[in-house]
Amino acid sequence: MDTTYINRTIIPALCRKAGVLAADARGAITSHRARSTIASQLYNAKEPMTLFELQAWLGHRSPESTQHYAKLTPNTLARAYNDAGYFERNVRTIEVLVDRDAVTSGAAANGEPWQYYDLGHGYCTYTFFEQCPHRMACARCDFYTPKTSSKGQHPLEAKDNLQRMLANVPLTDDERAAVDDGQAALDQLLERLADVPTPSGATPRQISAPAQATLLPVIEINRRPT
Repeated sequence: MDTTYINRTIIPALCRKAGVLAADARGAITSHRARSTIASQLYNAKEPMTLFELQAWLGHRSPESTQHYAKLTPNTLARAYNDAGYFERNVRTIEVLVDRDAVTSGAAANGEPWQYYDLGHGYCTYTFFEQCPHRMACARCDFYTPKTSSKGQHPLEAKDNLQRMLANVPLTDDERAAVDDGQAALDQLLERLADVPTPSGATPRQISAPAQATLLPVIEINRRPT
């Protein structure tokens, strides 16, 4: 059957019968577009055809021609990104307490602490915590408050308007090694950071931080499948 007859007669008749338009924003509904749609569906299926399998099925001489038909859908891209495991490898989460009273009263704008990042052994009140190079092994700078101190216990316990949240922490290669490989990698990280200034200005060597610091208790992200 001639393709001109299919495109100009049969398809418009079928569209009228189905009550749909014979054209959309991309142009007229044609047999070529139907062929492209089926090819894209086969390429994005749960068990997709490879590019060369699709080339043979479409009867193309060159894979370059097949690439015009094989379009990745957003769901396929999202699934591929999830399977790549970027977040599982490079991102962790940490609990953070947000003092809503300090925010609403304007105290936070005047420099009062309003975020308390839970380091396990204490709290960090540095607003830009995710940018701190010492976040994975706290150097105990001026922004640090031990949980065992009166400053860390009673003021927070007295606050009844604290909101507990989770913050994402993107890890560098050295930080990920410290999380995955244990104390030896952590010691190497501490040595590299010994002369790197903390948010308060002093370096860990100047603060005389202990040689065996405690690693930040981060949590792996549990991502739902797309």
